[in-house]
Amino acid sequence: MIQLNAVCASKGGFSLDAVTLSLAAGQYGVVIGPAGAGKTTLLEVIAGLVAVRSGTVTIAGVDARRLPTESRGVGLVYQHAFLFPHLSVRENIAYGSSDARAVDAMVERFGIAALLARDVRGLSGGERQLIALARTLVRKPRLLLLDEPFSALDPRRRALVRREVRALHQEWGLTTLQVTHDFAEAGLLGDVAMLLDRGALVQSGHTAEVFHRPANAFVAEFLGAENVFAGIARALGDGTFEFTTGDLTLHATGDFVPGPAHAVLRAEEITLARDLGHDSARNRFSGRIIEMESQGAITRVTVELRGVPVVAALTTRSAQDLALAKSIAVVVSFKSMAVHLC
Repeated sequence: MIQLNAVCASKGGFSLDAVTLSLAAGQYGVVIGPAGAGKTTLLEVIAGLVAVRSGTVTIAGVDARRLPTESRGVGLVYQHAFLFPHLSVRENIAYGSSDARAVDAMVERFGIAALLARDVRGLSGGERQLIALARTLVRKPRLLLLDEPFSALDPRRRALVRREVRALHQEWGLTTLQVTHDFAEAGLLGDVAMLLDRGALVQSGHTAEVFHRPANAFVAEFLGAENVFAGIARALGDGTFEFTTGDLTLHATGDFVPGPAHAVLRAEEITLARDLGHDSARNRFSGRIIEMESQGAITRVTVELRGVPVVAALTTRSAQDLALAKSIAVVVSFKSMAVHLC
């Protein structure tokens, strides 16, 4: 459906740099990255609002240079909604559509009937986002581009609207590309994840693959991996490795070229115990707790292992059952498959 090949484009003083990516028809893609990475510019290039300096953009097999913006079948919802202040709420929703029944259906679907009598200028940020989303979906685009469309919604409404958008995506076979800063949202919605940084595509692929097998240390840290270590990987044969960082040596598995590397270990992959036991974990170390932080149902425990701090995440109930506390000795274990080398 969407294919970008070595696309370079500029907006103000910012440039996309040779971005190559694809999103198949009917897929839900999520675009993530730090502020200023070029996420909104990417959507505007696809929509035809920012000109391509070099490279190609193909939509449904057609060179986008042959398609005027209004003929691309694209619906773009910006974070700040951009409603028409001189039109009523209903007129905003119906803009560009002559199908009154479609307007009524979208009003019902998003539960916004109570807003129809309101002045657009008096709407909250979240309400404006809902109206902008409904306005775009009424026209039933073949390609939906969303720029942080739920950011101003309260948590309950955000979950409901997100579910409706995903349902419409599936019902219509709608190809969707959404910019989000919410990693949980990216995991819930996205079939494909694309990570941008400073105008370049750093990694793309199935969402679970990107989150659990980051391409490099930057991606791992940006996506919230608590344990990212620099060190040296040495092959042991049969796809197994020793990875040494400081005085700590970990065992890992995978397809990797030996040498300088980073090891990524997600906190939820780590098990804590009060004494040595017997299990299948290849990595097992004795250490001492140096910090604990409770975050509601989850507690993060930092353990010093041979001079290297390692963060584990477990349920607060488990931490209480184990009577974990700062300065006590614990056993840390995790499987070699949990250690990702990049």
